Amino acid sequence: MNDPSAASPGPLPTIPPLVALAMRPLPLLPLQLVLAGVLRRIHRRNPAIFDRLGDHARARFGIKPIDLPFAFVVEARPPRLSVVRDLPRGLDARISASLANLLALLEGRVDGDALMFSRELVVEGDVEAVLALRNAIDDAQLDLAAEASSLFGPLGAPARRAFEAARGRVIGSSGQGGQSR
Repeated sequence: MNDPSAASPGPLPTIPPLVALAMRPLPLLPLQLVLAGVLRRIHRRNPAIFDRLGDHARARFGIKPIDLPFAFVVEARPPRLSVVRDLPRGLDARISASLANLLALLEGRVDGDALMFSRELVVEGDVEAVLALRNAIDDAQLDLAAEASSLFGPLGAPARRAFEAARGRVIGSSGQGGQSR
């Protein structure tokens, strides 16, 4: 995210409030199972990803998409992701932004510092741990469409095209994370 080519293209879209409200009663377990599978795959493909956290390897990160009725708790050791209605107390750090900005950050498509200065991204708690997490994610050069579609076995290719099309509509054109739009 220190890559100048990853400059913010301007405000990214948010989930409409009515859609978020309609999502509120949905069960979280299916989403958690899919996202936990994606996290396991990312960790398998990048086994050293969480080594970059150093002293913060045991940190618990709360990630709150401000436009969705749920949040995520991410732990590095052991790699674990939980989907929750509200972030619990006792987290080492909390990160809040729109879903589009969070996804763009994961893929290195926007500059995290620019989002913080524009107040589109809020970081609370152990900022040093968040910076370590950011560096680990940047080094991994994630492609979320590829990671998620890998869970679909023989349907992976059409799933990837669908994920890339959705990503293109939300955070910009498809391609490797870390490259500009």
